[in-house]
Amino acid sequence: MTASPLAPTEQIPVVEKQRLLGIDAARGIALLGMMAVHSLIAVSDDGSPTLSYGISAGRSSALFAVLAGVGIAFTTGRARVERGDRGATAASLAARAAVVGVIGLIMGYTHAELAVVILPYYAILFLIAIPLVFLPTRAVAALGLLIALVVPAVIEFFGTSLPAPSLDNPTLVGIIENPLGWTVELLLNGEFPALPWTAYICAGIVIGRLKLTSANVAGCLLVYGAALAVGTRILSEVLIFHLGGLEHLMAGSELSREEILDIIAYGADGSVFGSTWWWLAVDGPHSSTPLDLLGTIGSSMAVIGAMLFLGHLAGTKLDTLVKVVMVPLAAAGSMTLTLYVLHIWFINSNYDTYGAWTGYILQVLAAFAIGLFVKLTTGRGPLEAFVTMVANRSKRAVTERASTTSPAHHA
Repeated sequence: MTASPLAPTEQIPVVEKQRLLGIDAARGIALLGMMAVHSLIAVSDDGSPTLSYGISAGRSSALFAVLAGVGIAFTTGRARVERGDRGATAASLAARAAVVGVIGLIMGYTHAELAVVILPYYAILFLIAIPLVFLPTRAVAALGLLIALVVPAVIEFFGTSLPAPSLDNPTLVGIIENPLGWTVELLLNGEFPALPWTAYICAGIVIGRLKLTSANVAGCLLVYGAALAVGTRILSEVLIFHLGGLEHLMAGSELSREEILDIIAYGADGSVFGSTWWWLAVDGPHSSTPLDLLGTIGSSMAVIGAMLFLGHLAGTKLDTLVKVVMVPLAAAGSMTLTLYVLHIWFINSNYDTYGAWTGYILQVLAAFAIGLFVKLTTGRGPLEAFVTMVANRSKRAVTERASTTSPAHHA
């Protein structure tokens, strides 16, 4: 989860800086949501999902992935990468993938029961993004929609013939010992499978290329995103509970009614597959079905739009309220990679001896405090700075090599 790569220059008006704080604020919300999924109780006394789980599960990680696409759009100039810049851009994204992937593998020692580390999946998404940034925006949007609709169907088609996922955190040794199994898991049926999740990267690239300083754009993202999220939720409910979907799922599966309802409510840890296409009507967290992917793209759009729109309220009577909400969220959101790593370390350590809500609130306050401190001092989190340094050096090395081998240089 990389922090915002946007670094506004002195030529950008102050109002635009404030409005684009919305991207970092959205990252802050994603961070708080993922921490809630990992730290808070998921099941209420009556067996239904708790409010915190119902809001955050699946949506926070999807928001992170969409924002990763936004960040990629920022690092590539918020436009289609031209032919002459493709080598340097590919080197930069590959370097980011390598560093994020290594960090993810180092964190493989942690317990997947507490949290499945998303970073190895992110590394693959950065690699997949390389050809995407060479495409026109409309092509990226069309490809993202195609991926959301077709890839889950392909996974369902192969279904149980795929190696069963371990749902563990990958390590370098584990990948070496079982390369095929981990390739399938990271790409197709793991907790955050890269191929269907490429739809999130496409959505983020498209959003990142929009005029994000426009109030109209912010409003459209909010309204259309909310409509998409609500619409897919309603469609799934109708298909499953009113048009016979649940009966088809029970008839085509060895799972009981209660187990199927649990998958619908609590998610499927990466993908759902069985002997009926009705599984594609499910939209549970991390089910990676078309309705899940499109619905969480919608909720991500809505959050990004809401945070961007809040930026337009700066200077109004709501200025103080906006700053109270935006500043700490944006500060934490500007260094989500560092804070995510600290969060995973904490919940796997002996220091996490608190109750669910107490531990969560302490982590949120710590994230805000660390984010504000870093923002006022170094300005960038340590892991974010390291990733950016490696990416920039890789990009510069390719650029310099291309300039020294060009015909104009030799002439």
